[in-house]
This record gives sequence, C-alpha cells and structure tokens, in this order.
Amino acid sequence: MVNLLISQLRTLVRGWEVGMAALAWLLIPLMAAIGAGLWGVWANRTRRVRGDGPELDGYARFRAAMEKSHSGS
Repeated sequence: MVNLLISQLRTLVRGWEVGMAALAWLLIPLMAAIGAGLWGVWANRTRRVRGDGPELDGYARFRAAMEKSHSGS
C-alpha cells in the first residue's frame, strides 16, 4: 500500500515537473513578443516633424538646372 502511494506521488511530481518545463518553454516566445512590442513602440516614437520644404526646394533646383539650355557641343 505504501509503495502504491509513493509511486502515485512520484507520478504527480513528475507530471508537475513536465508541466513547469512546458510553461518555461512558453515563456521564451512570450518574452520575445513583449520585447518586440516594446522595440516597435520605441522605434515608432514621435520625432520632430520635418516638413517637405527642403526636399521640394531641392527638387525645384534640380528641375531648373535640367531646363536650362546648354550651349555648345
């Protein structure tokens, strides 16, 4: 009778260890997902907004240079 109880206890403890090992392995992707979410929030944080002015000014200078008539060759 005592042997039966001890074997049942071992089975219970072993099942608990297997369950905890599975939970430990599930924590790895959970932590990776949380880390990825935090990185995404940090990467998309609001920065100083720079208008299109400098780019449009550069494009206008480029067009003006391309429209100039070239003499020669």
